[in-house]
Parts: sequence; C-alpha cells; structure tokens
Amino acid sequence: MRMLYLNKKLSVLNFLYAILLSYTFLWAGNALSFETSAKAAYILDQTTGTVILEKNANSPLPPASMSKLMTLYMAFEYINQGRLDLTEKLPVSEAAVKYRGSTMFLNTSDRVSVEDLLRGIIVLSGNDACVVLAEALSPDGTEEGFAKLMTKRAKKMGMLNSVFANSNGWPHPKHRMSVKDLAILANRIITDFPEYYPMFDEESFEFDGRAAANTQNRNPILGLGIGADGLKTGHTTEAGYGLVGSALQEKRRVIFVVTGLRSQSVRADEAEAIVNWAFRQFTEKKYGNADEVVAFAPVWNGDMRQVGLALSKDLDILVPVFDDEDINFTAKIKTPIKAPVSKGTNIGNLIISRPNLPTFEIPLVAAENVGPGGFKERVFSAAKFLLRSINHSQEGTF
Repeated sequence: MRMLYLNKKLSVLNFLYAILLSYTFLWAGNALSFETSAKAAYILDQTTGTVILEKNANSPLPPASMSKLMTLYMAFEYINQGRLDLTEKLPVSEAAVKYRGSTMFLNTSDRVSVEDLLRGIIVLSGNDACVVLAEALSPDGTEEGFAKLMTKRAKKMGMLNSVFANSNGWPHPKHRMSVKDLAILANRIITDFPEYYPMFDEESFEFDGRAAANTQNRNPILGLGIGADGLKTGHTTEAGYGLVGSALQEKRRVIFVVTGLRSQSVRADEAEAIVNWAFRQFTEKKYGNADEVVAFAPVWNGDMRQVGLALSKDLDILVPVFDDEDINFTAKIKTPIKAPVSKGTNIGNLIISRPNLPTFEIPLVAAENVGPGGFKERVFSAAKFLLRSINHSQEGTF
C-alpha cells in the first residue's frame, strides 16, 4: 500500500488554500522551553490535550501525599454511584489515629461526616482522614484492601505506572506513581467530578475547632490571582517537595505535576513560574472548521477523478506565541482510493507539527460521495496505471 503525502507549510490565513506535493518534515522552532529543577515534571494543556513539557514522565516515583488524589477520586465515584453519602458519618479506627504527619487530629470516639473527611484530605492533607475513608470503602474493611482496589482502578484509568500500598502516600517501598499518571488523575477529577472540584480551591478548613494553626491549604499558588484552583501538595524526605496543580485562565486550563524539589519555597516559585510560562508562551488558534475541504486526492475507477478531503472536527491548535506561523501540516492518505467512496469515510490523517510541541493528527474524511465509474472511467484508470508502471520501470523506481 503506497502512501500519498500532501505537505502544507501554512499560515492561519492561507491554510485552506495552499496544498503542495512534497516530502514530510518536522519544523525545528525557536519557542522558549521551560527549564525545571524538578526530578520529574509533566505539563498538560487540558483544553487542547497538548503535552507541553515532559521530564521523566513515566518513572515510578514516591508520590507522597499527592497520591491522596486517588483516594479522593474513588470516594467521589462511590458518592456518585450512591454507595456513599456526603452526610454519612464514619467511625475512626485505631489504625487511622496512629498515623502522624498531616492529620485532622481525629480520635476513636469521633464519627466524622464524609464531607468533612473530604475537606480534611483536600485542605489539611489528613493522613487519618484517608484511612477512615479507605476502611469504609475497602472490600475487607482494611486500608491494605483499599490500596489493592486503588491499584486495580488506576490501571483501568490508564495509570500504568502506579502501585498503591496505602491510602495516603505514607512512605512505603512499593508505593509509587509517575508524574504522567498524576496528571491523568488530576484531569479525571476535574472532568469527571466538576461538582466536587471547587473544594480544591478552598484556602482553609477548620474541623471541630481543632488545631487552629493547622487550617490552611498547603497549595502555594492558591489566591495569587493566576487562576490556580487545585489540587494537591506532597512531601516526604524520600520524595522531596511536589505539587499537582491546575489553573484556569479564560477558557484555557493547564494541569501540571512536579516532584523532587528541594524546598517549599522552590516548589512555590516553580509552580507559579510554570503557570505563567504555560499561559504566556502558548496560545490556542483555530486553523479550520469541521467539514472544510483542505485537499483533494485521486480516486480509482470512480465517476469523479478526485475526492475532497475534509476535516473531521474543528482544528483548534495550541501553538507557541512567537512561532505561531511555523506550523507544518501534512495530509497522509492511503492510495489508491477505490470507488465507491461514501461521504464521511475516513481516508487518511492530517498530521500537524509545531515548534517544540508534540506532533499530533486528526482524521480526514471524504467530503462527498463518489460513485463507481462506467466503462470509460475503468479504461482510463487502467491506462493510467499502465502508463505509470512503464514510467516507473524506465526510471528505476518502485
């Protein structure tokens, strides 16, 4: 099967008009890259699905309290499935109370509402609160049983580098997540549970008058006026300082994960710099609308000799602000295209490459129906094929 490459080097204005036959190439742009001191990092433009930075993205690392997002995700699922209620009050076990570090200062005489436990995890990073929920949701009533459930659920969500040994990120040699997995999880929380996501933007939570000095959200970029509204910090000696963050400016949302930073102040500075860089150095532009014809391809034995290639969806692309014209479009089409062809049939893909950003593609579909040709069309196609074969033989190409 031969491949026909239709290469386009286009600006916003001439995208739908200029088509040239050529070889495919990647454009080496001059967009400024972001240098991070984090051990691992992942930055996603959620609106367009574009990964704008990766560093050790798939390495399984100790996630510390950032892994509490998985406990929260599963709790949200249980609530929406009707298997848990926000007003339900859960008992506190000795196993939960034994945890140190960040806690809600629970004791075994408490019965705590699910809503308070959720805020205790999100805002206060309560290790004890995680265990209370874990024991309530576990098949066998234990935190270990819930951790196995977390691992199984994570794999189904595409988080292939995540293994959980507990519900709260307490140091354990087998408790690991990659920064890409954490970004997938953050994206799912924002997308799947918009009704609960505002909790992540709460800057303080005071439970039952306990530990008044320990009521502030540890997320350092909340309240800075840069659109930050989540999600979760993490720190252990082994993991260093980390953050799963997200910010929304106008209609664009950015999700990012950093880990392995050396201090709280470095984490705060790095997170703010990432948000500013992501919004200032990149912008979303429209290059075409769904159903617009962007190229034509020859048809074999059809009542038309060519078929229009249309965009299968709107072509909204994230591009570097200063290199927004340096975009390469390549239509990759399987040939020959044999009649009949139905409108909407997937004929190939439009491949888009941008400076310092991943190449991606969208389907191209037939813009109209092409029926089978008659006797003359079949003779013409056969003669054309024979002539092409002779020329190739003389030129020594195959």
